[in-house]
Amino acid sequence: MSTFITFFRACLFALIAFSPALVYAADDDSASQQTAEAPAKVNAAIELPKMQKVLDKIKQQVSGETNDGKLSALNDMALELSSDADTLVQAITPQRTQLQAQLDVLGPAPKPESGVKETAEVTSKRKNLQSQKGKIDDQISQAEAIKSGATNLSAQIVNLRRDALKTQLALNAGSIFGPRFWSPLFNGQSDDNNKVRAFLDELADTAVLAWQPGWRVGTVFWIVLAGLVATLGRRYMEEFLAWIGIHRLPEGRLRRSFLAAAIALTTLASVVLAFNFLNQAFTRHPDVTDDVREFADKLVGLSIFCGLIAGLGRAFLSTRRPSWRLPTISNEVALALKPFPPLMAGLVFVFQALENLNSSANTSVATTVLANGITALLIGAAALSISFRTNRVRRRLVLEGAQPEAKSTLVGLIQMAITLTGVAIMATLIIGYVTLARFLSYELIWAGIVFGSFYILSHLVADACESLFSTSNATGKGIQRSLNIDERHLSQVAALLGALGKTVLVLIAAMALLNGTFSSATPIELVQKAIEFWGGKGLESLNIVPAHVLNALLCLVVGIYVLRSVKRWLDQDFLPKTTMDTGMRVSLITLFSNVGYVLVILLALSVMGLQWNKLAWIVSALSVGIGFGLQEIVKNFISGLILLTERPVKVGDLVSISGIEGDIRRINVRATEIQLGDKSTVIVPNSQFISQNVRNATMGNAQGVATITLTFPLDIDPVKVRQLLLDVYIENERILETPEPSVAFKDLTPAGIVLAVTGNVASPRQVSGAKSDLLFDILTRLRKEGIVLSTPQTMIVEQRNGQKVVVQDGEA
Repeated sequence: MSTFITFFRACLFALIAFSPALVYAADDDSASQQTAEAPAKVNAAIELPKMQKVLDKIKQQVSGETNDGKLSALNDMALELSSDADTLVQAITPQRTQLQAQLDVLGPAPKPESGVKETAEVTSKRKNLQSQKGKIDDQISQAEAIKSGATNLSAQIVNLRRDALKTQLALNAGSIFGPRFWSPLFNGQSDDNNKVRAFLDELADTAVLAWQPGWRVGTVFWIVLAGLVATLGRRYMEEFLAWIGIHRLPEGRLRRSFLAAAIALTTLASVVLAFNFLNQAFTRHPDVTDDVREFADKLVGLSIFCGLIAGLGRAFLSTRRPSWRLPTISNEVALALKPFPPLMAGLVFVFQALENLNSSANTSVATTVLANGITALLIGAAALSISFRTNRVRRRLVLEGAQPEAKSTLVGLIQMAITLTGVAIMATLIIGYVTLARFLSYELIWAGIVFGSFYILSHLVADACESLFSTSNATGKGIQRSLNIDERHLSQVAALLGALGKTVLVLIAAMALLNGTFSSATPIELVQKAIEFWGGKGLESLNIVPAHVLNALLCLVVGIYVLRSVKRWLDQDFLPKTTMDTGMRVSLITLFSNVGYVLVILLALSVMGLQWNKLAWIVSALSVGIGFGLQEIVKNFISGLILLTERPVKVGDLVSISGIEGDIRRINVRATEIQLGDKSTVIVPNSQFISQNVRNATMGNAQGVATITLTFPLDIDPVKVRQLLLDVYIENERILETPEPSVAFKDLTPAGIVLAVTGNVASPRQVSGAKSDLLFDILTRLRKEGIVLSTPQTMIVEQRNGQKVVVQDGEA
């Protein structure tokens, strides 16, 4: 039997070798018909290199492209390339099938031990068929790889377009009233539906895995634990921290700020822990896919921001403890705004989760735009509702005769900003700028998180420093006893530490606002940017673009506000607690202000990207004009700095210069203001105080000298008059006892005896008033004693009857 089979196979091999077409004799008619109808076969050896070049070219263009229109075109090219590769695979697969059929007919090569020998033609035919089949297999593998690469590239392009939507603010995606915006709902995006359904199936499979026997108890445990933490855990932790604030913290403002921070932190901690427990409940199974784990991790990260929104809102409104409310908000307004913090947190969570779902399911850009638009619409409506409800409650209180809380300018500006942002969001949605509306929505929420955190933390830092170093508390008393320092120094340390803490918080808040939303920059990156700026990186190139100009203006406004706040803190809080006099304090504040404005301007220029060596030709061209035109300004500016540092004159001094005498009220950058006795002001350039003789009547705590010179007749009793004058000076309360008043015999003239009485007063400013009082007393006592002052003799020469006549004063 085996010999027959071997003989039959040898005959069959011979037939195939001499006439291969006999194998396909049964299919000749159909094959000829297909050849007549089908187009020419595709040459895979030529098409595959072309496809690979197209794929490489698309990859190169995608790597540096940010324009949405070009990315969309590249995505279409990638999809078309994937379709072409699939068509090529379908075209060459029948060839592979035919070759495999021929190889199956030939069978494997006979083994040497079988004793069967096949002809050389059969062996050559088998090798030729295997070689052709191997080439086709390689071509199919290459085509499949191109198809897979094009498909993955298309998915990457979609992700790039989705991410670019967050930054391309000028992209018009269609009005919310147009069909283009709502097309993903009504046009049946089957591809998106399939992707979302597939990802939802993965989530459902994850839930099934978590509910399998052996995992069910753990799942229930983590879910129950999450619920307990989110409800009872938050409540009892908040009550515990409130008890600590009431019974363990000293009385004062620290209790309120601590309670506000405790409410925010407990809410944040409970929300984050609850989501972590839910994540543990459903993703701890080892068979959970990586996409689901990544999606769950994103939700846990999102819970941090949602917890901050809800916690800060509860801390600000404090509806359970109105008397401990940190900001000045009436209880009616707080109750009206109570639903908004959890509502806003819920909106952010739901729609950020939808964005993450779209990213994980790799849906189309149109679906992403729809989700972003609905997000912006609801957040903008909530922002407007907050403003409208607040105004409505305040109007109702006024109509009922109640007095609403007094709004500060800052609160009014914040409410106005919320309203304008809400209106801007609605307007941009109407005209089709969905990306811009989404950006404004999340910027509004991010600004609320940053400012709310800064407000609570700044109060907490300031109150903690004040309470820590207050001598009315045990800590302050202990520090005072340990260091043996004065209470005034402790208050200075408290003010200084509080200011440093606020400064750090201001810098962190500014960095957070300038670096995007939802923690797009880590603290390490913020520190690196600050170091790069101080290293001069911001001054390397002249690259002025609108975004840089906007950042520079924002930096200038923030810098000026911070500078003025620090000046106000120095003037009203810190320097009054030192032993410096008023003039020294004003000089320090003015010097700080001048240097601060220069630094703020330099900072704004550096943020704008201004490089100083680029301006060298401008400086050279204007050097002559600066040398002559700005000579006086520069001279007065340098003189002003010398006055503030050397302090030959200071604010409050009584000076006399160029016949002008008055009190120095202000030393500015260019000139000094001197207030005269009639309250008018004289502006004197600073350079005159350096180059001219200046009399500083109050320098070194100088005393004033009140000297009165009187002329008496020759027949008076000089001793009696001397004693009378001394008595008047001694009895006057303004005249100092040391040095004692004195009377000097100044001169003896034909008009009489000239006596000068001198006494010192505490200040030169008291000389005028003291002399007036002394003259009143002297004249009253002289008249009482019958002593008269000498009358000046006047000689008049008149012409009478042609003769000169000398007439003394008083003669007719």
